[in-house]
Amino acid sequence: MMQSGDNIYDQIRQQVRDFAEKEVRPIAHKYDLKDQEIPWEIIRKMADLGYFGLLVPQEWGGLGLDYMSMAITAEELSRVWLSVGSVMTRNIIAETLLLNNGTEEQKRRYLPDLATGKIFAAAAFTEPNAGSDTAGMKLKAEKVKGGWVLNGTKTWCTFANRANILVVLARTSFNPSKRHQGLSIFIVEKEPSEAHEGIKHKNITGELIETVGYHGMHCWTLHFEDCFVPEENLIGLEPGKGFYQLMQTYESARIQTAARAVGVAQGAFELAVKYSKERFQFEVPISSFQLVRAKLAKMITYIEAARQLTYYACKMKDSGKRCDLEAGMAKLYAAEMAEYVTSEAMQIFGGYGYSKEYEIERYWRDGRIFKIFEGTSEIQEEVIAKRVLEIY
Repeated sequence: MMQSGDNIYDQIRQQVRDFAEKEVRPIAHKYDLKDQEIPWEIIRKMADLGYFGLLVPQEWGGLGLDYMSMAITAEELSRVWLSVGSVMTRNIIAETLLLNNGTEEQKRRYLPDLATGKIFAAAAFTEPNAGSDTAGMKLKAEKVKGGWVLNGTKTWCTFANRANILVVLARTSFNPSKRHQGLSIFIVEKEPSEAHEGIKHKNITGELIETVGYHGMHCWTLHFEDCFVPEENLIGLEPGKGFYQLMQTYESARIQTAARAVGVAQGAFELAVKYSKERFQFEVPISSFQLVRAKLAKMITYIEAARQLTYYACKMKDSGKRCDLEAGMAKLYAAEMAEYVTSEAMQIFGGYGYSKEYEIERYWRDGRIFKIFEGTSEIQEEVIAKRVLEIY
């Protein structure tokens, strides 16, 4: 596989790949088919390796690495199982919000434990009637003595049951002409639990969402009923800044999502190559057939194009430059690419690809999610077009 070029990145890639092949590959398909949650043993080993604190400065308990390192890690984990490549991104969202907007006390309180995997986070941003329309969020936060009380519903809250903290976007005030104003982000503490136990918080109930793929990390709809949050758990301590705080995380989120898409596609491609060499028809391996070879050629070309778009966005981000355009392009192209490559990989497997006996069907199911989550393809197109019209 083509590498990033720098020795340190090659070392990171090899270390993560070794971990994924040794620890994750043996259990990935079995756990996916039963929709079982990622074993805690795997998560603890990831914590020991520092995967939850890649972007957190060393002073706060992290490794202090760059976005390229994060992307390579997410890519290599997702190459074996998307869910494992995604579990670390839950903490990254919370860490990014705290690093950019948290008070010194909030950073001291949460960052070291998030970075070392002592606690885990889940995001509660989306609502039943407000997904891409961030400014349309309605979960209400009412000011009371000593804090705030939350009432409303959030959905598509991945990993919510196992999380120790929920990062919740809530409406603290409303201006009909400026809907993006009046949103705030809170940290809600809760007890972690397994899926069969539900959500452990006396003022939050949860409903499990069954999904086609992306197994191993369950998604939840959460209902907040008179949920009290202390004043000190409002990120930045200043209400009304939530929309802008969340926007600051989008570049990072889209970069790591593009990296995960590249990883899933790479994993599917490698399975397809191996199968094409082993599968014989008409007394020759199907890899000798021109049409199969054409598929493989297109697949690897599209994968590498998506990888380079993602790495370029990383370099922009690491240099401190604005990269909403580059991150949006990487996410859009990688998402479309992942759907195409995983589908073509399944086609190379033929009938066996449609069987649950072969793990290629897992890659196909997982490959479809990228055009939907972390900003739909349609939203990416809008972001890209808006920025392009500003530049040119």
